[in-house]
Amino acid sequence: MEVREYFAGLSALIGKLPWEEIEGFVGLLREARERGSCVFVFGNGGSATTASHFACDLGKGTVREGVPRFRVVTLHDLATFSAYANDYGYETVFAEPLKSLARPGDVAVGISASGNSPNVLRAMEVAREMGLRTVGLTGYRGGKLRDLVELCIIVPSEDMQHIEDMHLAILHAVFRALLDDG
Repeated sequence: MEVREYFAGLSALIGKLPWEEIEGFVGLLREARERGSCVFVFGNGGSATTASHFACDLGKGTVREGVPRFRVVTLHDLATFSAYANDYGYETVFAEPLKSLARPGDVAVGISASGNSPNVLRAMEVAREMGLRTVGLTGYRGGKLRDLVELCIIVPSEDMQHIEDMHLAILHAVFRALLDDG
């Protein structure tokens, strides 16, 4: 694939994004900030770095005089992550910290391009049981994550890199919308 083809594919994909769900996510996060709820963000591989990037944007980038700060946590602490993976299995690495840290009304944001990452799915099951608001960012047709979350933002593509690029672009757009609240 040529470089220009790649970007042409991204450009075409922008017009197909689920705008209503993205705007719903902005509203959900506004409510969470006003309530003082914590936002937990997590994913694997490239999605883990996207989760960390988004947490940084929310936690640091939205700080404004007179606007409540976001309480945001990524669930990728290496020691905790590897301890759960080693002792209880990789599928527990996000669910177990949620059990310790989350409270009803908090928000769980799981990023899984395939929508089928067992550890993201398990965390969403726990989040629902605990009374958290749940949001998924995925691609393809949403995978199993689509049916486990209250709000699912599906990037309608079969191309993993396009999905990952769009996830970051969507989260940047959400951040900018929240930034304008100040």
